Amino acid sequence: MANVRTYRTNVRIGNWNEDLRLQEDAMKEYLERKQRGELSTQKVDFLKQNILRPVNLAVTKDGGLHFGDVVMLVNMGGENRECSALSINADINGLTKSPSPSIQDPCGISAGRGIQPCTRTAFIITSVDGCPEGSTLHFEQSFALKTTSGFARGLYLTSDLKNFQKCAKKSRLQEVNLTDDDSFLSCWKAVHFDPQERLEYEGHRVPANVKVLIVHCKTNQALAVLGDHVLWTTYGKEYEVTAHTFLDSHKAEQDNNHWILCTSDPEGEGLLLLNHPQSEAQDAGLTQANTDI
Repeated sequence: MANVRTYRTNVRIGNWNEDLRLQEDAMKEYLERKQRGELSTQKVDFLKQNILRPVNLAVTKDGGLHFGDVVMLVNMGGENRECSALSINADINGLTKSPSPSIQDPCGISAGRGIQPCTRTAFIITSVDGCPEGSTLHFEQSFALKTTSGFARGLYLTSDLKNFQKCAKKSRLQEVNLTDDDSFLSCWKAVHFDPQERLEYEGHRVPANVKVLIVHCKTNQALAVLGDHVLWTTYGKEYEVTAHTFLDSHKAEQDNNHWILCTSDPEGEGLLLLNHPQSEAQDAGLTQANTDI
C-alpha cells in the first residue's frame, strides 16, 4: 500500500504557490523587457537594421580617388579565403543608446563576405594634412579612413604597435580597430601593389577599383586579411583583419595585403568592380594614373 497514490493528479503539493508566483514574475519581466526592446533577438534585429542600411558609394568621373569619397575596401580572396570587404564588427554588447543609438568606441573590425555597400562596409577617405574635400588622393599621401556619421559615429580606422595586452585575438599580430582618435595612429597611405613599379608611381594619383596596398604610417605594416583565422560574428563566418605585411619569396606583398577601393558604377547600379572585369578597370586606371599627377 506504500506505492498507492492517495491523492488526485490535480492536487498541488510542495511549494506550489511560490512556484506559481515565480512563473508569473518571470512572464511579467519578459513582457516588460519585450516592450522596452531589450530582448536579444530584438537587439540583433535593431543592430542589423541600422548597420546593414544601404549607402551610396562615390562615383568617380576621372578614374581616381578623392578626399571625401565614400568607398568600400575589398580583398579579392585567395587560396584559403573568399572575396571579402572590410567591415565593422559590432555586436549587441557594443551598442549605446545615448544620446542616440550608435556603436561604441572602440569597435572591432573584420572582413565580411557580404560585398554590399552599407553602413557596415562604407568608409570615407578623409584628409589629415589640410587638403580640401574633393582634391585628388596620391600614392604615399597620408589619409584616414572614417566610418559614416550617424549610427557608425564617424570612427577612424586605427592601429598601433602590438604588445602583450593589445594584439589581434586570433593571430596575435598587430591589432586594427575603430576609435574616435584622429591622431597619427589613424593615418594610412596607399602604395602601389607592385614593388618594381612603386617608385615610378610615387606621387601619382591613386586610381579607383585597382589593387593597392593600405600601409599604416606609424608602423609601416600593411592592412591584411587572414583566411586561416576565422571569426564567428553576428553576421556569420568572417576573417580576422590585422596590420601585417606578408611577403613572398620575391619580397613582394602577398594577396592578403591587396585591397581594392571600390566605387559605384557611373553607368548603372552596383559596384564598378562587379559590373566590369577587373582587368579592364585596372588597365584604364593605371594608364590614366600614369599620365596624370
